[in-house]
Amino acid sequence: MKRILILAAILLAAVSCKSGTKTLLPNVSGKAGEVIVIMDKNNWDGDLGSEVRDILAGDCPYLAQKEPLYNMANVSPTGFADIFKVHRNIVIFKIDPTLAEGGMLYQADVWARPQCVIQLSARDAAEAIQLFKDNEERILSTLEQAERDRIIANCKLYEERSLAAEVRATFGGSPHFPSGYKLKKKTDDFIWIADEKQYSNQGVFIYRYPTGEKENLTVENIIAQRNRVLQDNVPGMFPGTYMTTGDYIKPTVEYIRFRGRQFAQTRGFWEVHNDYMGGPFVSHAFYSPDAKSVIVVEAWVYAPRYDKRQYLRQVESIIYSFEWDKPGEEEKK
Repeated sequence: MKRILILAAILLAAVSCKSGTKTLLPNVSGKAGEVIVIMDKNNWDGDLGSEVRDILAGDCPYLAQKEPLYNMANVSPTGFADIFKVHRNIVIFKIDPTLAEGGMLYQADVWARPQCVIQLSARDAAEAIQLFKDNEERILSTLEQAERDRIIANCKLYEERSLAAEVRATFGGSPHFPSGYKLKKKTDDFIWIADEKQYSNQGVFIYRYPTGEKENLTVENIIAQRNRVLQDNVPGMFPGTYMTTGDYIKPTVEYIRFRGRQFAQTRGFWEVHNDYMGGPFVSHAFYSPDAKSVIVVEAWVYAPRYDKRQYLRQVESIIYSFEWDKPGEEEKK
């Protein structure tokens, strides 16, 4: 009987391989926000390496202190062993003068899962630099989306489902909140959910206000409405204090289409009026399905003792996970 079972398992594995079933991959290694760059030492110490560091390890925007966008490590092509092949983010530079032409290739889950691998092929360092510059925005967005998707997947795996139910009941859709987040405040038009620890606070606001006759999604209108809503709903520690928008660096807005949704993404700094607290925020403002309201989903961080890049990336990923209710979804739960 044992022999029969073993033979059956072998036959099943063989059939699976022949039918094209993908090999089971290990989980990725490395810390969040890390990128391994495969490049020989001469190029790493030269203009090509300098260009890559300027872009991938440049300053993360809208943080009070300087922090790199990504932490990077260089590995030579000859040293690119199995231990490095399972890293979460890999950028490979293939420099070969015999190539017919250069180009860039993006692949997911090559040696591990969920993995992001970007390969740039060029005949020399100068061509590689130009290729990298020409694709800078695409490379950055690919890495950022890979990091974001991993966070969203964990949010869904360890989700506090009761929080999404509260938000859906009020706004008709919700982000996915991971364990640790708790409801702090709820009104008819405002919800505050946060993960509060001793020395850090990652918060999400969801609120709405009626659409006006003028353009609703300008940065000026978004900030004016933000300040009004937060003054009414987010008091500080002392009388006469409340959360508002800092003006020492002006907020910026970018109009984004992401997986079927369109929204105005605003970045800036929040502060507490008449107090010394503050930190980064990012918000997504978009119209309700009936276009009668503007809905805002906002992520913010307070972590005075720590670097804030990863805290912000985590909570920003939560608001990117927003989904509208689907018909019949409640009946299935």
